[in-house]
Amino acid sequence: MNEKDFFLGIDTSNYKTSVAVVDGLGRTILDERKLIDVAKGERGIRQSEAVFQHTNNFPLLIKSINNFPEIKGNIKAVSVSSKPRPVQGSYMPVFNCGYSLGSSLSSVLGIPFYEFSHQEGHIEAVKFGSKLENSRRFIAFHFSGGTTEAVLAVRTSGSDKNYQIVGGSRDISYGQLLDRVGVAMGISFPCGREMDKTASCFDVNSDFIKIPRINVKDGYINISGQETFCLRAVENSDSDGLIHSLFKEITYSIKEMTIQLAKKYEVNDFIYAGGVASSRFIRENLKLDYNICFGNPELSADNAVGIALLGRSRYGIETDNGNSAK
Repeated sequence: MNEKDFFLGIDTSNYKTSVAVVDGLGRTILDERKLIDVAKGERGIRQSEAVFQHTNNFPLLIKSINNFPEIKGNIKAVSVSSKPRPVQGSYMPVFNCGYSLGSSLSSVLGIPFYEFSHQEGHIEAVKFGSKLENSRRFIAFHFSGGTTEAVLAVRTSGSDKNYQIVGGSRDISYGQLLDRVGVAMGISFPCGREMDKTASCFDVNSDFIKIPRINVKDGYINISGQETFCLRAVENSDSDGLIHSLFKEITYSIKEMTIQLAKKYEVNDFIYAGGVASSRFIRENLKLDYNICFGNPELSADNAVGIALLGRSRYGIETDNGNSAK
C-alpha cells in the first residue's frame, strides 16, 4: 500500500453519522461527522428517528469526498460498523444504515467490503499511532453514551484479536449518568462536553458535594444509585459543584477498575476510548502506574476513522496473502 491508496469508513452510532477516509499510510484524509438532533429536554432518541436522520445525513457527508479529487477512483475498500460490539447477538438498527450504504458502494465500485463493530472502531482510533499500537495484550475501556465496558483484547494473528468483556457497569453507563443529570440541570443533550468544561474549572482537591462512593468489585460497578442521588441533589445544590464532584467520583471509579483488572489479568497496557474518555478532567486526573493511552480527544468521540483504519489493515493482510479480499 502507498499514500495514493484510500480506505473509506462509515459509522452510524445512535447519536452521530460519521464518514472517514484514510490513506495507505494510515493518515486521516477526511473525517466528517454530524450529530443526530435530539429535542431540548430529551435524554435520547428512538432508533427509528436515528435511522431516519442517518439516512438524511449521508448525502452531505459522502459529498465531501468531492473536495479531495485524489480519492475518487482510488478507494481500495469500504468498511462499516455493522453492530455495537464484537460479540454474537450484538445488534442495533442504526448500524443497518451504514451497512446498506457501504455494501452498495462496494458493489458499485467493485471493491472489498468489511464489517467491524462500533466498539472495535473506537479502540482502533485511539490505539493507531499510539505507544500501545503494537501491544498484543491489553485492556480497552469503552466509555460512551450507552456503554461502560472493559474489554480484554489479545492479538491472535495479523490484526485479528480475541475480545472478552472483563469489567464495566452492571446497570447504566457513565454517559447515561452524565446525560441524565445534565438534562435535569437544563443542559442540552448530549451533556458530557459542557459538563466536562465546568468540572475542569476546579482543582481536583476541591470539596463541594459528597456523592456516594462508587463501589468497584472485581472490575465492575453499579452507578444507578449515584444517578438517584444527583437527580435529587439538582434542585438544592450548586450545579457547578455537583458536576465537579460527579466527575471526581467517576475518575476515582475508573482508577479502581483499572487497578483491579491489572491485578486480576496481569495486564499493564490500558486504552481508554469513547466519548466520556475525551474528558479533560478525567485525562488530567487519572494517575496510574501503568501504560495508559487516551489518544486524541477528537478520536475518542464517535467517529469513522477507526473503522477506516481497520479496513486498511484487513485489506493489507489479504493483499499480502494473495487473497481476493472479498
